[in-house]
Amino acid sequence: MKPDREPFWPPSPEAKEQPRQVHRILRLFRPYRGRLAVVGLLVAAASLVSVATPFLLKEILDVAIPEGRTGLLSLLALGMILGAVLTSVFGVLQTLISTTVGQRVMHDLRTAVYGRLQRMSLAFFTRTRTGEIQSRIADDIGGMQATVTSTATSLVSNLTGVVATVAAMIALDWRLTVVTLLLLPVFVWISRRVGDERKRITTRRQKQMAVMAATVTESLSVSGILLGRTMGRSDSLTRTFADESERLVDLEVRSSMAGRWRMAVITVVMSAMPAVIYWTAGLALQFGGPQVSIGTLVAFVSLQQGLFRPTVSLLSTGVQIQASLALFQRIFEYLDLPIDITEPGNPVRLDRVKGEIRFDNVGFRYDGESGAVLDGVDITVPPGGSLAVVGPTGAGKSTLGHLVPRLYDVTDGRVTLDGVDVRDLDFGTLARAVGVVSQETYLFHASVADNLRFAKPDATDEELVEAAGAAQIHDHIVSLPDGYDTVVGERGHRFSGGEKQRLAIARTILRDPPVLILDEATSALDTRTEAAVQRAIDALTADRTTVTIAHRLSTVRGADQIVVLDSGRVAERGTHEELLERNGRYASLVRRDARLEPTK
Repeated sequence: MKPDREPFWPPSPEAKEQPRQVHRILRLFRPYRGRLAVVGLLVAAASLVSVATPFLLKEILDVAIPEGRTGLLSLLALGMILGAVLTSVFGVLQTLISTTVGQRVMHDLRTAVYGRLQRMSLAFFTRTRTGEIQSRIADDIGGMQATVTSTATSLVSNLTGVVATVAAMIALDWRLTVVTLLLLPVFVWISRRVGDERKRITTRRQKQMAVMAATVTESLSVSGILLGRTMGRSDSLTRTFADESERLVDLEVRSSMAGRWRMAVITVVMSAMPAVIYWTAGLALQFGGPQVSIGTLVAFVSLQQGLFRPTVSLLSTGVQIQASLALFQRIFEYLDLPIDITEPGNPVRLDRVKGEIRFDNVGFRYDGESGAVLDGVDITVPPGGSLAVVGPTGAGKSTLGHLVPRLYDVTDGRVTLDGVDVRDLDFGTLARAVGVVSQETYLFHASVADNLRFAKPDATDEELVEAAGAAQIHDHIVSLPDGYDTVVGERGHRFSGGEKQRLAIARTILRDPPVLILDEATSALDTRTEAAVQRAIDALTADRTTVTIAHRLSTVRGADQIVVLDSGRVAERGTHEELLERNGRYASLVRRDARLEPTK
């Protein structure tokens, strides 16, 4: 038996995906179906009132005026005025409710995307441009606003209006109705072609907007400006941005003009249809066909115009929905991102954390990479103990530190806190237990106090002062014109590297975690600043389990245990004195530091 022949135009993968995507979009409105039901009732009422008006007009022209019935004429005229008032009131109410529902859906989408991104592993952000993320949340969701806030109401309103109008037209004269409806299939076909074209252009336009957003985010940040100015690339960056903007101009024009001529043809034909109806009625009368009264003819043409307006709106809505599907697709791509780091179904909660850290035969590799970053690492840090991890660049030191707070998850083995695999702990316990101070300190564009309270929102002013004093930064803060209310600037650029580091340490002291990860916290500082920061670190690490990732070995000599990593494996371990006696890799690193020290 021969297999069925393939269709001449097989459906594209996008066409197969559209029904599922539309169903998913409709699910966004499910929590608000009660309000949408009210909108539907208002729409139905407005449609019925609108359809009734031409019948009142017919009675005025065929009965009230010819027969001189003034009372009936007044009553019918009053009915037409009342219909206009009711239609306007219903329109205002349905706009209020539908806009509210649409904005709630927009809020739900923004929150869902932001929440999803908050749960992504650090690896996602290392391979994704910040501007791309911002574009998805701001531009893509913002671009859907008209569709989400008004399309559902417009769709229901226009569809109800079309059905009610067609029924009324048939009641008046079914033959004229057939003439009117002959061209509708052609109009639908044209609108679908326009919608497909708009969707393709919208996809390209949003990608281009994401590229521009990434360029702006990277080049107009404080760091980007400093780099551009010092490298003499300001003009080059401006030209690059101009080129990207020029591409966007072309896509915006193409998006605006896509299908304009086709839709213009539809508008012209619809505008000419009353003339066709008058011509058809005249020919029918001339050749002995059924006579149509003036009132019926005027009422029918009025209904016909009432049909064409929602029909054109429906076609335009279809085009808009097609274009918006591209935006929804980009948002759903983020909502469908696999979450690498998840909380277990029955997480373990530790009321009191002692602080024992154990790396048990730990192995790690990044997705898509065959080489192992860590391989067979076995280390135990007792409660209150200190571990220093040293080694050459690329040895896996920072990755090892990132495994404790679950910025990454191990590929092999396990990392435990007080004997519990960190993957089995609830996120709240882990966040309270492990504090991280890294080389790259991040400060929000807010006041000093707000930055410190990010660690503990309910901290008192006295607690802020105490933490800042322990971090050796209080005296500098109070010397500022606004003290703790001083705004730190974008990424804290109003403060020096050492000051930012001490603010980060004060923030961690305020949080008071029993386990501390110091990821090369002083490697970018000069010797004098390093000494001040080290005093702050000494206050921070007292009575805490500490894992120090170090480039400068002067900061780790007092550690209870020093581990030398090389190519992801433990090459040596011991105290500072024990490792010096072995005269191995650690001793070589110490000698290298000694040679470099005078140049600092």
